[in-house]
Amino acid sequence: MDWDKLRIFHAVADAGSLTHAGDALHLSQSAVSRQIRGLEESLNTTLFHRHARGLILTEQGELLFDATRAMAKRLDTATARIRDSEEEVFGELRVTTTTGFGTLWLAPRLTKLYEKYPDLKIDLMLEERVLDLPMREADVAIRMKEPSQADLIRKRLMSLRMQLYATPEYLDREGRPERIEDIRNFRLICQNPSTPQVAAGALLVQELMSHEVASTLTVNNYFGALQAVVNNLGIGVLPDYLVEDFPHLVRVLPDVESQEVPIFLAFPEELRHSKRVAAFRDFVQEEIIQHRRHLREQAEGESPSS
Repeated sequence: MDWDKLRIFHAVADAGSLTHAGDALHLSQSAVSRQIRGLEESLNTTLFHRHARGLILTEQGELLFDATRAMAKRLDTATARIRDSEEEVFGELRVTTTTGFGTLWLAPRLTKLYEKYPDLKIDLMLEERVLDLPMREADVAIRMKEPSQADLIRKRLMSLRMQLYATPEYLDREGRPERIEDIRNFRLICQNPSTPQVAAGALLVQELMSHEVASTLTVNNYFGALQAVVNNLGIGVLPDYLVEDFPHLVRVLPDVESQEVPIFLAFPEELRHSKRVAAFRDFVQEEIIQHRRHLREQAEGESPSS
């Protein structure tokens, strides 16, 4: 098949319109239409249904579009690797992680990365769905479990646990639970167990709710739960990495916590030599080291021997 015709087909399928594809390719509508017609003739099939509202792919068109989409992603990867110079870090890096970790831990620290690499463009995609790195839905992922794909480079960054926190103001007003059974007398702020989240967090919430908590606020991400907690609304189930940036929060029921949740950084094998990926990986590792050091110093400061 003619590569140029495939490129034009991909643009038309992506835009759903000959006109829009022509604008993107800087070609006339008639030139685009001629190339598509030539491709259909060479394949002896129809790739598009012509519709008043645009073009709709046929079943054969969908098959070809899947192939050209994969090709485009591979070409994007090759282009990125070629453009990665030996000395400079620039261009776009697509990073995916959970909404909680991305908003509460990662985003506040990105200032340091941009100070070092001002020409870097981060596309931060925050969602609980695990994006497919080998299919280039993202370049780098920070995940709350070890990736299962074999063709990924992965590194364990740290681990976290879900714990209970409240503000001193809330505890002064409502008192403090002494046993897990006492949680029924307080407002519990957490994610609904059915919300997409790490299993360890869901199990902890299920255990707490089994004590017939009278008043709850469920939020589908930890950023929302944190906002409710810091505004003195109740006792929240929150990840323990928050204690560094929100030191005024008081841990409640110190013996109650989730199982350990590992945090991994992963990226495709084909991006092993990418300068952008290396810069982001090194930045995250440095921030993790500082995070651990801060927590250690904080714990030593609170120890009875200090």
